[in-house]
Amino acid sequence: MSQHYYSSQPEASHDRRYLDEHLRGQVLRFVSDAGVFSKKGVDYGSKVLIEAMEIPEHAEVLDVGCGYGPIGLTAAKLAAGGHVTMLDVNSRAVELAKENAKLNGISNVTILESDLFAGVAGKNFDVVLSNPPIRTGKQTVHSIFEQAYVHLRDGGALWIVIQKKQGAPSAKAKLEDLFGQVEEVTKDKGYRIFKAVKISK
Repeated sequence: MSQHYYSSQPEASHDRRYLDEHLRGQVLRFVSDAGVFSKKGVDYGSKVLIEAMEIPEHAEVLDVGCGYGPIGLTAAKLAAGGHVTMLDVNSRAVELAKENAKLNGISNVTILESDLFAGVAGKNFDVVLSNPPIRTGKQTVHSIFEQAYVHLRDGGALWIVIQKKQGAPSAKAKLEDLFGQVEEVTKDKGYRIFKAVKISK
């Protein structure tokens, strides 16, 4: 079986590299490696999400599928008085994210190896962020939406990036079914950023 970035134990030979990325007006340095998503640099979709996402200063934030950390660690910088929990099924990505938190002097994070939301059972958040693993299929992506709804506090927001050609219309329809109100915050080079706010029913 070929290995994917969403494999829990990547076996690809190491190919560590340093990346300096300009995100939200700051330069963050990341170590990436083979066997993780977008190892050669922060992918365009994540950058569009990072520039669009609204993170209150004291928010409790969850990053689902954090990879080596660009979305979650940027969120931690924005939520200086809050806390960010970062989850990924890929053990190598989790170790890199932990390393990158230290590299950037970011301490208000908890980084866990977790299959989707398994590591945060019973916990609720103000913001959930995800660049979902499209290649795992629509069922997994929609499961992220469903579990995000469960783990959001009333008034909390799910922020998602998804490409139009990779199912943005059906993703929006699913989000509208779950949340009711969904806003397309921005679109850039085929990427759509959706914000879905949980309103108590």
